[in-house]
Amino acid sequence: MRTAALLIASLLVPLAVPAHPGPLAERLAYAGGGSQLLTAEAPSAGATTGTLTWWDRRRGHWVAVGSAPARFGAKGLVEGDSRVQGTDTTPTGLFPLPYAFGVAPAPHGMHYPYRRATDQSWWCQDNESRRYNRWVEGLPRDCRASESEHLTAYASQYARALVIGFNYGRPVRGRGAGIFLHVNGRGATAGCVSVPAEAMDRVLRWVKPVRRPHIAIGTASGPTAITRY
Repeated sequence: MRTAALLIASLLVPLAVPAHPGPLAERLAYAGGGSQLLTAEAPSAGATTGTLTWWDRRRGHWVAVGSAPARFGAKGLVEGDSRVQGTDTTPTGLFPLPYAFGVAPAPHGMHYPYRRATDQSWWCQDNESRRYNRWVEGLPRDCRASESEHLTAYASQYARALVIGFNYGRPVRGRGAGIFLHVNGRGATAGCVSVPAEAMDRVLRWVKPVRRPHIAIGTASGPTAITRY
């Protein structure tokens, strides 16, 4: 009888419901201090696809205002501080977004600084150059074409894009250059994050410099978990 009573009592105790983890942006260690945030999350470090979500800070909380399928590097994602140039990996971390650019004109209604690419526009990726990891109009003598990207040669992918400030403020040679949020190509990227063209336009109309937007790139769990940043 005592055993039966204990069994009945245990059935009357409500089961513990796991706490909801909350919105992804709320779980980041730091979001850059602004009121706009993009998160680019992959399910694992070896993944080449995931989700880009953009968030507004409203009344002390992050609110998702849009999302789109995202693509990452062909070799997955790797911690930004240990990334090696030319490995086709997307760096993880929290980064500013210095400015936007594109082969196409800026979308109507955009407020972010936008630079239009010309036939003379290159992104210098030459480790020997003083202009490493910078836009250049006309190649400097110390920046080899074979070690740089001619921006208009990627008219579809770079129709419109945002510069991701990875290895940008004080560039470390050999860590990587030319990491952007841009329009999808045919498949995985060489280290950038890409999204459908319509989503890229939506993001560009949404970002505002006064709100200091950042992008957090990472995985759902593990050493490169997005919530670390």
